[in-house]
Amino acid sequence: MKRITAILLSIVCAWPASAGNYAFDTPGMHAFIHFRVKHLGFSWLYGQFRSFEGKFAFDPADPASSSVHVEIDMSSLDSNHAERDKHLRSDDYLNVDEYPTARFVSKRVEVTGDDSASVIGDFTLHGTTREISLDVRHIGGGPDPWGGERQGFEGSVAIQPADYGIEMAHLGPASATVEIILSIEGVQR
Repeated sequence: MKRITAILLSIVCAWPASAGNYAFDTPGMHAFIHFRVKHLGFSWLYGQFRSFEGKFAFDPADPASSSVHVEIDMSSLDSNHAERDKHLRSDDYLNVDEYPTARFVSKRVEVTGDDSASVIGDFTLHGTTREISLDVRHIGGGPDPWGGERQGFEGSVAIQPADYGIEMAHLGPASATVEIILSIEGVQR
């Protein structure tokens, strides 16, 4: 899941920008991949992945030809509780020893509005690959103060862990869906 969703966001539509290749600004900490899941139906449990990489190609004149690639280090899961994180990383759930990386690779982009799109691609988690559609919104883009070019996007997708062989039924039906939320700033390379 290192680079997963963030790249998808920059493929959207013909917003003012330079055509080119962008890398997630993870060194500058301007990229985030969060998740949330209902805990027993009583509250939301939030967390994030602290280690991921992503890149995207974005051409504002032809957004449909854009592409995204994201990889997430599953062992970097952080839900702000060490024992819970250890359990989530175990073979009871994510089994990060056997499946250390989650990956998203875009296949196509469908523009849905002036600053929104659906980015469709293959998401691999826990050794299973399924097609998903990320709802993406362009936040902004242009030159930065250091002479570079940046583009920012946010997006989200809801997945069912059971579709990837991760059983959470004992937590109740409210925990059957996990929402992945991305906020990505890319720097042109």
